[in-house]
Amino acid sequence: MIIDTHSHLYLSEFSEDIDQLIIRAKSNGVDKIYLPAIDSETHESLFQLEERFPELCFPMMGLHPCYVKANVKDELQLVEDWLKKKKFYAIGECGLDFYWDKTYVKEQYEALEKQIEWALEYQLPIVLHTRNATQETIDVINQYITKGLKGIFHCFGGTANEANQIIEMGFYLGIGGVVTYKNAGLDKVIKEIDLKYLVLETDAPYLTPVPHRGKRNESSYLKIIAEKIAEIKSCSYEEVAKITSENALSIF
Repeated sequence: MIIDTHSHLYLSEFSEDIDQLIIRAKSNGVDKIYLPAIDSETHESLFQLEERFPELCFPMMGLHPCYVKANVKDELQLVEDWLKKKKFYAIGECGLDFYWDKTYVKEQYEALEKQIEWALEYQLPIVLHTRNATQETIDVINQYITKGLKGIFHCFGGTANEANQIIEMGFYLGIGGVVTYKNAGLDKVIKEIDLKYLVLETDAPYLTPVPHRGKRNESSYLKIIAEKIAEIKSCSYEEVAKITSENALSIF
């Protein structure tokens, strides 16, 4: 069993062959897939996928930082409304992204802090997106650790120093296809980190692992990521699968 802790299988990229994709995922040992929300435009498709595969797909609710715009208050209100109506397994994905656009930096901070409050209120883990903002996100999260906040830094690709700060806060590192990229340097960081701090993810349809890089990602490729981690850690695939799955079940 392996668990995909972060996958956007409800997006239009999968609309033509989702049934075959689910079969492939299961045949490659994927037992659970956690679905992070993006914004209100994709809520319906997320819920439809959960309803079709309730034994496999588990929803989160949140507002992605890249979709924090002028209508941020309306989007956050919808997130709050859904949290009151329906069961979710995490708040996310949320966080800070200063790569694409820094127009709404202030609003990104406000949205993150609001979603942290909901994670604490509903006693849910928080799943964090960071790009060009890892240290800034760590600094925000650090303020809430004593209140019991827990979660995952999704798609971790940072430094050993950042990884250690995240681990010290009691958070997990979400490791995906980037670990297979030759020049990313993530393999060197992961080599020094105990498996008990890692969870697996694909972030499908993005960040496809080698040898499929450049094509659409999917949950069945999680096996490739687990195999690469086993190679880096000089341990068995079974050990990676067991420990990362236990971590995922613990956090969710």
